[in-house]
Amino acid sequence: MEAFADVALLSRIQFALTVAYHFLFVPLSIGLGLILAINETRYYRTRKPEDAAATKFWVKVFTATFAIGVATGITMEFSFGTNWANYSRFVGDIFGAPLAAEALFAFFLESVFLGVLLFGRKRVSPKFYMVSAWLVWAGSCLSALWILIANSWMQTPAGGELNAEGTEAVITDFFAAAFNPSIFARYTHTVDALLIMGAFVAMAVAGWYMLKGRHKDFAMKTMRIAAVVGIVTSCAMIVFAHASAVVVWEEQPTKLAMMEGMYDSEVPPLYAVGIVDEEAQEVIAPFAIPGGTSFLATGNFETEYPGLNELAQTEEYGDMVVEDMPVGLVFQSYHLMVAMYGLIMLTSILVLVFTFKGGRIAKMRWLQWAAVLSPIWPFIAIQTGWITAEVGRQPWVVYPSVTGPDGVSLLTADGISMSVSAPELWLTLALFVLVYAVLLVGWARVIGRFIKEGPVADGDAALDRQLGDAAPAPAAVVAVAADGEGDVAAVVVEADDASADAATAKGGE
Repeated sequence: MEAFADVALLSRIQFALTVAYHFLFVPLSIGLGLILAINETRYYRTRKPEDAAATKFWVKVFTATFAIGVATGITMEFSFGTNWANYSRFVGDIFGAPLAAEALFAFFLESVFLGVLLFGRKRVSPKFYMVSAWLVWAGSCLSALWILIANSWMQTPAGGELNAEGTEAVITDFFAAAFNPSIFARYTHTVDALLIMGAFVAMAVAGWYMLKGRHKDFAMKTMRIAAVVGIVTSCAMIVFAHASAVVVWEEQPTKLAMMEGMYDSEVPPLYAVGIVDEEAQEVIAPFAIPGGTSFLATGNFETEYPGLNELAQTEEYGDMVVEDMPVGLVFQSYHLMVAMYGLIMLTSILVLVFTFKGGRIAKMRWLQWAAVLSPIWPFIAIQTGWITAEVGRQPWVVYPSVTGPDGVSLLTADGISMSVSAPELWLTLALFVLVYAVLLVGWARVIGRFIKEGPVADGDAALDRQLGDAAPAPAAVVAVAADGEGDVAAVVVEADDASADAATAKGGE
């Protein structure tokens, strides 16, 4: 029952909820932003009406996702002041610059050029419109950079020192703080994961249309784009994930110990699966590669790492109570993330091979279903990766990293707002769950409507349904033409029944 009254724990749960919910939409915004830009580039080159319809489809999906992502991000930032006032005081001098830069540069860049995509199709040149699509994506990536600069500083502090009273971190070198030891590894690792998510969502949309036999040309083109983006980003993840793991090994020894379930110093093996017996302080696993983790981090199988019990005896990590450390959660989240990567890579290879091998995926229903379900893998990997990173640095909210300034660290229990009570947290937590559930359902319904309508030019949804959904053949042929700007006009001409049947069948493709 003590946990129900623990303000620090409840504040962590509430913040975890808001961040996890917000991170449903961030991967989609950044990942689908790339898919949108690629489609707009293709339309700029071909000027085909079907390519115009494709880019308009992705603009709608991106905008709906972007809007709800912004709203949930604001809620998350407000919680710094409401639930984490002491933390905000401690890091305020450090965080002010990157958070302001994110709003002034990245968010405005993304928002301004998203406005061009929404309202400027007939008001700007085709080249400017295409560049705007890329700038929207670049803005989202730049936004992620500033946010990750702030988060990475919490993991590996740099460029700051304690004030004279020892109560706040004060910035001494902006560039050292911004380019702290973990920012490059964490940024590339995170953004690459988001691009994988976008590729797999595009893959799922294409797979769904293939299963339904609708928008076949759009589905195949989208599957090809998704397959290429998916395999490139999945292969790149090997490099980025390794770099991120090396930073953990060098800067955050307690996190590495929890990721591998090490209570005592040892040469860490590489586990595929296992269970941490926290009472016996050991990992129960069916098999392991001796020294495997050591090899991945240092290139040899004999490097010994300190365990939690040894680290707890040091001055830097003396505040850690080994018995209270969430070793099992971090171990499982880390290994689940790695397992999801295996499924990501397998799916990427299969889709790539059978998409470019004569388009055979169009007849492989099992692979189409695999594509529809595939966003589950990067989604789980992203969420468990976040759990590994954030829970793994407990009990600190600002971690005392190996190369960090002396004394610049903050225990999570010392970062909460002292004026917030447990009942207030339970009430707001319940309200967050309720409101977020409503928002999620609303977003899903909007996206579902876009997918049901399909990639059709504005105002032509009814025409597409008439031509594509096995409707009775009319006694006329509908000829569709496009002007240079991609606007579609329909002209009805008389035809005999045979021609009408042929036009209806063609429209169904």
